[in-house]
Amino acid sequence: MVEELAYSIHLGTDRNKTTKAKEIASTTASGETSFSNNAIQNATQLSKVNKHNLRDYDNMKDKIYTIYGTNNLYRDVQQLYLQEFEQSRIEYNNKQTREDRKIQNYFKHISDSKLWDLACEIIIELGDMDFWNGKNDEYRFKMIDVYREQVEDLTKIVPNFKIANRNYTL
Repeated sequence: MVEELAYSIHLGTDRNKTTKAKEIASTTASGETSFSNNAIQNATQLSKVNKHNLRDYDNMKDKIYTIYGTNNLYRDVQQLYLQEFEQSRIEYNNKQTREDRKIQNYFKHISDSKLWDLACEIIIELGDMDFWNGKNDEYRFKMIDVYREQVEDLTKIVPNFKIANRNYTL
């Protein structure tokens, strides 16, 4: 008998949605909105996501496998900001005649702004609790290549989408 494997992909989280965004999402086919509060809005939220994803609160770090990046999502996003925006930041600052308009740190500039999101978390889930119950860690680690391939396919489909970090949790 072949087991069915449920698949889902989540962009953002309901936790940060306003009541209005939740109401609008309930009327869409996907159940989602593109409101800016679906993503990680600032460095404080990014730090909390980092702690949650790396299970800093429950000593489960041996159940986390980093596929891409390091074991520090916060630092990886900062590095991605430097890689992607540093040259543009320097060019922008060179055009400014007033010192108060210059941007010293683009990561901090975006984090401090209420206009933009700092980052967005995508969660890819394969299987549900029923599927994974009874599977040992050896079996679960076999899925690393499946997740790696999912993210590689995403980057092929959306080449301008930038990835700072990828983790697999058993």
